[in-house]
Amino acid sequence: MNIPERWLRSFCNPPLTGAELAERLTMAGVEVEGYEPVGPQFSGVVVAEIVEVARHPNADKLTVCTVDAGGERLQVVCGAPNARKGMKAPLAKLGARLPNLEVQRATLRGVQSEGMLCSARELGLSDDHAGLLELEGKVGSDARAALGLDDYVFVLKLTPNRADCLSLLGVAREVAALTGAPLEIPKIESVPAKSETRHAVRISAPEG
Repeated sequence: MNIPERWLRSFCNPPLTGAELAERLTMAGVEVEGYEPVGPQFSGVVVAEIVEVARHPNADKLTVCTVDAGGERLQVVCGAPNARKGMKAPLAKLGARLPNLEVQRATLRGVQSEGMLCSARELGLSDDHAGLLELEGKVGSDARAALGLDDYVFVLKLTPNRADCLSLLGVAREVAALTGAPLEIPKIESVPAKSETRHAVRISAPEG
């Protein structure tokens, strides 16, 4: 069973690192067989805004984009058909490490490119390579955070006698008991009925 660390800490947040918490749970009989980052691993990728798009002088299917990477403007050659002024997209800066490559300075058809604007496939998020991945977030901020990937997951291997931990709340209660940290159960608002129609329910299955 996978438990997102950020979600768990919204219920109970002890003063322990994720690795320390995993060890504490395992020693208490709730085995944590993995403590893993969410999503594929990449670094050096920021939220960038395209401020200018020009045709590539030597290639019909390429554009030359000027991007704001947060305090600096860079020239990036791009082949995505959806690249447009004002769009925010992931920018792998020079030296960035993606799942399948390290980004380096390159000259594409005679024009220098100082990074790479990324699709979902280049970040290892999906097979979609039809265009740039559109983002929200502050220009220059970490793209992992903008995508909600700055989190870790506890991978639990529960035994049959620990059915009490088959939910996030159950694991949070265990963490509270082990560490003394307060358990904070979020208030859940009831959903009002939108219809006054009542439907009869008939149980036709035989008992047993």
